[in-house]
Amino acid sequence: MPAPYSEDLRQKAIAAVEPGERKTDVSRMMNISRNTLDLWLKRKEQTGNCQAITNYQQGCRHKISDWQRFREFAQKHGDKTQGQMAQLWGDNVTQQNISDALRKIGVSRKKTYGYRERDELKRQAFQAQLETKSATQIVYVDEAGIDNRDDYPYGYCEVGQRFYALKEGKRTQRVSWIAALRQGKVFAPMTFAGSCNRDLFEMWLEECLLPQLHRGDVIVIDNASFHHSQAIEEIVAAAGCELWYLPAYSPDLNKIEHWWFVLKNWMRQRWDEFDNFRDCVDAAFKFCPNVYA
Repeated sequence: MPAPYSEDLRQKAIAAVEPGERKTDVSRMMNISRNTLDLWLKRKEQTGNCQAITNYQQGCRHKISDWQRFREFAQKHGDKTQGQMAQLWGDNVTQQNISDALRKIGVSRKKTYGYRERDELKRQAFQAQLETKSATQIVYVDEAGIDNRDDYPYGYCEVGQRFYALKEGKRTQRVSWIAALRQGKVFAPMTFAGSCNRDLFEMWLEECLLPQLHRGDVIVIDNASFHHSQAIEEIVAAAGCELWYLPAYSPDLNKIEHWWFVLKNWMRQRWDEFDNFRDCVDAAFKFCPNVYA
């Protein structure tokens, strides 16, 4: 789009025409079209000036104009398709109208699941309990694992095409780990083959985690059966720490859960750089950025 004409140019062009100069000569001299000059003259005759029109509507007018209402609507019905949202909104809006409106208010498509069985009152009470402690006292603990069938799920290729690759058809190796998180730093990691059990958890707790904690620290952990035992409670109490179990169906309240995606992606991208699967898992805790401390 060409730059708009200045007000000074408009005035000079009008003044040049008024003494009787031919419009064609003026348009050539000012490097403007004859039609533009005619429009300026007509506007001056009708309004008394030739100033540019401002604040006019550009492009198509949105069928949806109450943006506050639409934001609330999108938040309430965000799990619907655009076609379903158009039907719910009414006013003869189309799926394209909904798509344009969502883009205008900066809404993208994403979804995070929780569990219907969870108790919101217990969750709120637990979160309020956490606020009674400082962030430096809260230690989140969890276990996770990965097997050799996992692969980095992305690949660059032409638009409309897919990147094809091969991966193992059978799971032959699985490596698990247990670690703790305090203020955004993962520490006390231990990797092992297979799945976790009570004996392994007690050993890690006593030999790896508790020596790095301080009296008054709180260990936040889920309700897995092997996390419960008289011996575990006694070990934690002897260290002057507390053990807080998450409400049922509330893994999202354990902040260390979010770090497993980072670690697993790091591993998936580097399988081929290591001689064996276990070495890659161990290296993730040493070299993955912002993870090992």
